[in-house]
Amino acid sequence: MTFNNSYNKIVLRTALLFVTLTAAAYFLVKQWYLPLALSAPFLFYQLIEFFKFQKKTQDELAQFVEAVHYRDFSRYFDVKHASSDIQPLRKGFNEINTTFKVISKEKETQYQYLQKILELVDTGILSYELESGEVVWMNETLKKLLELPYLKTIHSLIKRDKVLFEEVDTIKPGETKIVTIHLEKAAFKALLSATAFQTDGKKYKLIAFQNVNEALDETESKAWQKLLGVMTHEIMNSIAPISSLADTLKNRLQLAAPQLQNDAVEDLELGIDTIKRRSEGLLKFAETYRSLNKITTLNLKKIYVRELFANLHQLMQPTFEQKGTEVEIILRNPDLQMQADASLLEQVFINLIVNALEAVKEKEHPKLVLSADQTLDKKIILKVADNGQGMTEEVIEKIFIPFFSTKKSGSGIGLSLCKQIIMLHKGTIQVQSVEGKGSVFMMQFS
Repeated sequence: MTFNNSYNKIVLRTALLFVTLTAAAYFLVKQWYLPLALSAPFLFYQLIEFFKFQKKTQDELAQFVEAVHYRDFSRYFDVKHASSDIQPLRKGFNEINTTFKVISKEKETQYQYLQKILELVDTGILSYELESGEVVWMNETLKKLLELPYLKTIHSLIKRDKVLFEEVDTIKPGETKIVTIHLEKAAFKALLSATAFQTDGKKYKLIAFQNVNEALDETESKAWQKLLGVMTHEIMNSIAPISSLADTLKNRLQLAAPQLQNDAVEDLELGIDTIKRRSEGLLKFAETYRSLNKITTLNLKKIYVRELFANLHQLMQPTFEQKGTEVEIILRNPDLQMQADASLLEQVFINLIVNALEAVKEKEHPKLVLSADQTLDKKIILKVADNGQGMTEEVIEKIFIPFFSTKKSGSGIGLSLCKQIIMLHKGTIQVQSVEGKGSVFMMQFS
């Protein structure tokens, strides 16, 4: 309707101007100077008015284009106090502005909604431009995951974790891979998923980071439990008859001894005793590893960490004095409490302390530190640290695997059992170590 009104007025003005010009031309040809003189002012008035109308229209249009350019859809074009010629145009601009305002509001709402969803998900999200590497989006989950408050470009990751940068840089859209992310005080495994998109002529890569450390630990633990169950069952079923058969052979040998030479009897008895001894050793070995599958439930109670440390210190004090090891206990909050199975958690600490004592035995001034603290998000951190010989990266990778041990007489069950107990508490256990400087075992509980 607005367009029709403006169109009609333009047609009317053009028609009047054409009629006036035609009349003036006719008067001039006929040499009717008086009518020509009388029509001249009217002609000039029409030309001036037509120019003013065009100028006003251009000015209004320029203001509207400027508003659109700067996305200023809040601008209002006054219709009531405008001339009748401009009123339809301003009314049309206001209607367009209102439409743009609604579209912009819907778009902003969708953007805010998407932002809230991405902040709530438990997956880290990173988006950056492929050509420049500029990071355009990084949600709070990823900031906490990488312990990074800000990331300007993807290349900034090189200083923090070069291996992670290379993995992120080389991962292809549609590809997934598991990587190890190294933080200042810990390391964890994450599943990376990548996709790519293009907008405004620029290409972007979007990476999803999912912490799968706990899931992998749980899967690995279950796999080891199944393997150990099968192994111990098969070993015990195979070795038990051998041990029994060795006893039977020895009894029959003793009955037939008078008919045989003494040297032959001694050799046979020695062989049978060896078979029996090794059979019993294998049975004991299998029985020992069964303990990895025995712990399935917890007797959870609220305990004071200070009491846990006090009991451990009292229990291990004679050993500390015997080995000349200094022990320091750091507990910032004496009233710190946690839900735990006290006896099992105590067993974890005993295993870690025994290992630490072994690690510091060659040190001139051996020292152990037991500490406890609570993070801002209410997670409890328990640590056992030593100034011992430390471990290599290769050993750290294998330290919690059943059967693996760095000790000549070690069974490789201690730390595996510790990890299982901590996982039953819905916690995690990690180790940090520097060769020649010492190790720190850190347990975290929600």
